[in-house]
Amino acid sequence: MNYKIKWQYKGTNTESILLESEWASNSIIESLMNDFLKTGRTVDLSIVDEMGNEWTKKEFLKLKNTTEKEPQNIVIYFDGGFDLQTGLSGIGMVIYYDKDGKSYRLRANDQLSELESNNEAEYAALYNAVMLLEDLNVKFIPCTIRGDSHGLLKQLTGEWPCLEQNLNRWLDRIEEKINKLGLKPLYEPITRKQNKEADQLASQALKNTIVNSHIEL
Repeated sequence: MNYKIKWQYKGTNTESILLESEWASNSIIESLMNDFLKTGRTVDLSIVDEMGNEWTKKEFLKLKNTTEKEPQNIVIYFDGGFDLQTGLSGIGMVIYYDKDGKSYRLRANDQLSELESNNEAEYAALYNAVMLLEDLNVKFIPCTIRGDSHGLLKQLTGEWPCLEQNLNRWLDRIEEKINKLGLKPLYEPITRKQNKEADQLASQALKNTIVNSHIEL
């Protein structure tokens, strides 16, 4: 989660003006906040987070101690594959996040039998990735979602329509889960090469090699 500072600045011979910082991490914001207050010319200082919440200095410091113990800086990778001969699908999900000053990676995949196409496997992979966030108790924060299924990501941003009924149902499930968790998603289309970790997991699932790994980096 990034934050920015809003404050009133009153110079010796100037009227009070409202200023606003760039977005930055909580550690940088805390340092800036302390520097600004030392000048004696800063009044009505508040901190705003990416979700639109606004905090006083006291509230921010209390919040900082709490949020450091919760998952932050969430990045999701997802991919899906479909074997036309067997009718089986493989889905792969990778989640990177920080918690309590440490970085973690969660890798998981699964083999599914009820899907109808490679496209549907992509939707199922993203839905399952968001379900993993729920298992991690990730709520009310921004998250970055990366995948090489550009059509799906553009549908989620509203840039493209979804004309297939079964895929629309998956979109509804994904959006419902994201809204339930109070997430603020940033969708980033990437190349297949950049998505190789999730792609490999999906391929392994098609071979019934199931992976469930959660490690500190």
